[in-house]
Amino acid sequence: MAVFEVSRGTSPVILGFPHTGTDVPPAIWERLNDNGRKLADTDWHIHKLYDGLLADATTVRATFHRYVIDANRDPAGASLYPGQNTTGLVPETDFDGLAIWEDGEAPRQADIAARLAEFHAPYHAALAAEIRRVKATHGFAVLYDCHSIRSHIPFLFEGRLPDFNIGTDMGRTCAPEIEKIAVDVTATAEGYTSILNGRFKGGWTTRHYGQPETGVHAIQMELAQSTHLRSEDLPFAYDAAKAETLRVHLKAILTRIEAFALANKN
Repeated sequence: MAVFEVSRGTSPVILGFPHTGTDVPPAIWERLNDNGRKLADTDWHIHKLYDGLLADATTVRATFHRYVIDANRDPAGASLYPGQNTTGLVPETDFDGLAIWEDGEAPRQADIAARLAEFHAPYHAALAAEIRRVKATHGFAVLYDCHSIRSHIPFLFEGRLPDFNIGTDMGRTCAPEIEKIAVDVTATAEGYTSILNGRFKGGWTTRHYGQPETGVHAIQMELAQSTHLRSEDLPFAYDAAKAETLRVHLKAILTRIEAFALANKN
């Protein structure tokens, strides 16, 4: 199977989708337990949600599921949030802290090494190549990393998650103007809540590629799934009416970021 999909555009904006894939090779599927086979921690329908919002954006999407290997984790295995509950490079549990592998089938170091080579590295090679191409064209590239998560997960955070969760690693990964665009649009989105660098400050992708001093900017948007799903449990169905309302605000963010990038291209 192809482990990533790329659609090239002419915009300085690149959309990353590391967690929408649901492909699991049969040999790995057989090792998952019934809980793991729910694939519950997918960023359900996020590539559909963003489809067409920025006509000329490049998109890079991982097709494999995060239980195979997490494309948004440090390949060295370092925790994104030391001291807090989170999941690793190849998760051993789901977001509720429950086992996802059959007894004795949790991934070993050899498994992790093989999956890094077969899945993680090719996805990031493709993403890095698109960033280089876009920057060569414009002198400026913005990676907007697209994510979603259930709004209630006590294992990971207390209470209800805001609807829009903007991550820039405390302002390190992008120009302040890009951060401000996301903050301003979400803060004025009627009926929605938002936060900057709250529980989710940007994953490894955002932190790794976001180097504003080089002309490469990165920002992560983590959406509460209640904003666009009928239910945050099986069957994780897309709610078209909710999604269309949400898409108005997402489009505003992307078009303003694109306009800023075009105005500041070399």
